[in-house]
Amino acid sequence: MISVAIIKDYLYQTLNNRPEALDRVYWDNTLFDYLIAFFVFLTVVLILRIFKEVVIVELRRLARRTANKFDDVLIRMIDSVGWPLYALFSFHLALLFIKTPAIIGKYLPTAIYVFAVYYIIKAIQVLIDYSTERAITEDEKDGKVDRPGLRFVGKVMKIIIWAIGFIIILRSFGYNITALAASLGIGGIAIAFALQNVLADIFASFSIDIDRPFRVGDFISIGEEMGRVKSIGIKSTRLQSLQGEELIVSNKELTNSRIHNFGQMEKRRTSFMVGIPYDTPLKKMEKIPGLIKDVLKKTKGVEIDRVYFKEFGAFNLGFEVAYFFQSADFNDFVKAREKINFGIKKVLDKENIFIASQGLRVVAKK
Repeated sequence: MISVAIIKDYLYQTLNNRPEALDRVYWDNTLFDYLIAFFVFLTVVLILRIFKEVVIVELRRLARRTANKFDDVLIRMIDSVGWPLYALFSFHLALLFIKTPAIIGKYLPTAIYVFAVYYIIKAIQVLIDYSTERAITEDEKDGKVDRPGLRFVGKVMKIIIWAIGFIIILRSFGYNITALAASLGIGGIAIAFALQNVLADIFASFSIDIDRPFRVGDFISIGEEMGRVKSIGIKSTRLQSLQGEELIVSNKELTNSRIHNFGQMEKRRTSFMVGIPYDTPLKKMEKIPGLIKDVLKKTKGVEIDRVYFKEFGAFNLGFEVAYFFQSADFNDFVKAREKINFGIKKVLDKENIFIASQGLRVVAKK
């Protein structure tokens, strides 16, 4: 206020020969006081407009030349401040040069404070959006990205920021937040009890987003159900089953279940038995491991683990076949397995080696 008084005295002395009409008093201020206030308002608005239209534009142009993206974010954060705050700030400075009603002096700073909080939150939102998109870009390097999950986390962070801002604004109007929270306590408990299942699913979705036991695109199984993850929502997760229908599972059930995530596999191992009749000659039996290995070698993406004569079964002679498939994709694995099964049947038929069933074979002889 001392600086304002000094400026006013300087202007009064400098313009000592001003017209007498400017010294007429209206509502406790001279016309000259109003002119000074109006001049201050226009000057501050002009300075802020130059900053907005010239300085920020030039800084944005310089930021585009750099490889660092964070400077672009800083410019966007500054640029998110809008003209309502600039106008109120200019108006506030102008009113310092005149006498104003007490109500203006009481509520104008509060209005500026509210708009300042609003634009600070908007600037933080820009930072959250940048962080979210950067996290998505980093995940894309792995070949898989959970865009809905990451953007959901970003939205939750924005909600939290707005809630904090709302509390700050309420306090600026003189509300006792502690008393307000206490008055809403009983009602809040009742609502929370009524919505406990919904809230459990929501908190489970937070757990999924933070812990990431699976991502969109992963193939998972829960109990007897399995499918590819389509989306992860606030209350439930949607899977596309092998039969084609959509399976909707609550997030609470997912976090409480044992999940098999096939999407995180680098390769898939499988094994099975091939049984032949007991009357198969030894020389033909000795050929079987080599024949099956040849089939496996000709199948793309297959790494042989072992093929050997394992056991004398109750109804047949058992050969165990085990191999790795170098892909986590279930559909590719199924196609490769089918090709291997057809190939084994073909080479065994060619050698007149029969595949025995898991049961007794009754042979009638005369």
